[in-house]
Amino acid sequence: MMCQVMDKEIKLLISIGIPLLVLLAPTKWIPIEGITVVEHRMIAIFFLAVLLWVLEPIPVFATSIVIIVSELVMVSNKCLLLFKPSPSVTNFGELLCYEDIMATFASPVIMLFLGGFFLALAATKYQLDINLARVFIKPFGTNPKFVLLGLMTVTAVFSMFMSNTATTAMMLAILVPILNMLKPDDKGRIAFLLGVPFAANIGGMGTPIGTPPNAIALKYLNGDEAIGFGAWMSFAVPFVVIMLFFAWFLLFQLYRPKTKEIRAEIKGKFNTNWKAIIVYFTFGLTICLWLTDFIHAMNAYIVSMIPMMVFSALQIITKEDLRRIDWDVIMLLAGGIALGLGMQKSGLAHHIIQSFHLSQLSPYIIVLFASILTLMIANFMSHTATANLLLPIMAVLGSNTTSLSGVGGRVLMILIVTFSASLAMALPISTPPNALAYGTGKIKNTTMMKTGLIIGSVGLAGLYILMLVLCKIHFFKGV
Repeated sequence: MMCQVMDKEIKLLISIGIPLLVLLAPTKWIPIEGITVVEHRMIAIFFLAVLLWVLEPIPVFATSIVIIVSELVMVSNKCLLLFKPSPSVTNFGELLCYEDIMATFASPVIMLFLGGFFLALAATKYQLDINLARVFIKPFGTNPKFVLLGLMTVTAVFSMFMSNTATTAMMLAILVPILNMLKPDDKGRIAFLLGVPFAANIGGMGTPIGTPPNAIALKYLNGDEAIGFGAWMSFAVPFVVIMLFFAWFLLFQLYRPKTKEIRAEIKGKFNTNWKAIIVYFTFGLTICLWLTDFIHAMNAYIVSMIPMMVFSALQIITKEDLRRIDWDVIMLLAGGIALGLGMQKSGLAHHIIQSFHLSQLSPYIIVLFASILTLMIANFMSHTATANLLLPIMAVLGSNTTSLSGVGGRVLMILIVTFSASLAMALPISTPPNALAYGTGKIKNTTMMKTGLIIGSVGLAGLYILMLVLCKIHFFKGV
């Protein structure tokens, strides 16, 4: 225990010490041409964010608060007197508006995710999730091969509209009686235990609210480049379906069950009281409005406020229920948005891209490098943190690299990084669903790594094909 405390203290010292050294170093020592003092400070904040998210000496959501406060204190127009511009400094740069930094807590992206959380809370409270799982799994019969497919399909569908972590926890609970039907030495147990988290990771890519990296991506896809809820699903869901079938096929081939018959019996029945009916109707209405945003002109952010209003006003979601919302995820999103804002508004992201001289490289090499880099990083740290760190840079790269304009430019780079992050599922620490499955004690680390690496690698190949198709049909020019 003492060693763990010391280890955390050392990590915290490293996480603070290195950014402090960067901050105190003269600006002229920074090897980026034309850098300003404000950008220099943003580099220190960026290093602070990277080290805190990678080493985790403090909770990941706390890192987001540290980022926001650091920006307010050091690079905002209401910063500490110590950090105010000096008349003798000619390359100071422009300070950020403090209101813009603080507004990240109420970003439309945050509202979108909150709407998703309200839907998930209500669905769980009135057992809509369990009952839908019971209805959807039943048609898959008793053959282990198709029961596995059914569980993975239901998990993927739920994870498009609910937290991946909550979906995995629910499906693992449903999985217990199924595992009891398999002998302890039956490899099929591994297939079922890995199928649930992998399906949750894959399914999360299907909608803008499926996983935090998707929501962060929307922050950079605005104006003429904005992608609606239905438009996102039009290309993401087919990709999810293909990846889900591949993951199912791979798991069944590697860990084929010996048992010939499995009966997945889930007990429950739909509630018929008026509050439950309101939940069912609002759930269906919200999804329909999300899918038809091109008809009624309300974007996904506005639609997400409808369930929040209905469930709050009718006391379907109470103040006790609100405590169950993943506020740490909200904080993490806000911190990532603030980091991206600081890097873009200060000009740091632009200068970083310029210093690499990427314009001479083939756009396909740039895309390949970005996707592999994202996949590697996201396997060892939070997908959300990875997206927070890389998306500001990749968004500027897509806007300022001429060679990328012919293959999708900024939108392509944002989508490549976002999807690549979600494909990282090789380790228990890669995603909360993986951690939950590994926590059962019935899966080896090496087993998860082997299968996760195969799915991630094939997923990248499929992602390149998807982006090539979108480019060919001029999707990027139409958003």
